Amino acid sequence: MSNKLSSLSDLASAFGREPVQSDDKKSPSNDDSLVYSTNSGRIKQEKSAKNITPNDGFAHVRRETKGRKGKGVVTISGLGLDAAALKELAKKLKKTCGAGGTVVGETIEVQGDKRVQIQQVLEKSGFKVKFIGG
Repeated sequence: MSNKLSSLSDLASAFGREPVQSDDKKSPSNDDSLVYSTNSGRIKQEKSAKNITPNDGFAHVRRETKGRKGKGVVTISGLGLDAAALKELAKKLKKTCGAGGTVVGETIEVQGDKRVQIQQVLEKSGFKVKFIGG
């Protein structure tokens, strides 16, 4: 093997294989998981502003057990707040109720059946409360 191989395609043909064709359809600037490039350095992802669903003037309070192994949670939706304000309100609700909870999308979930306490906190915060379901 006295031939000098100058590229990977030459090496592939030396072993009797077809050279692999790369797809250049996916450019690095369109790849959302790319964080660093040797050509341009660190790549900062542009954060897209999420649209906030407009509210109808009511905070919808619902007790749910579906998909939670029988454990009851109270979900609050229809508030029309951004993510930071939702997290702050959820923190206030959890502290008042003495329970755990989370923010999922535009919905606040508080563990347990504390609808009356949640109603009082929401009304003090300026929301009209509407109970949905049983």
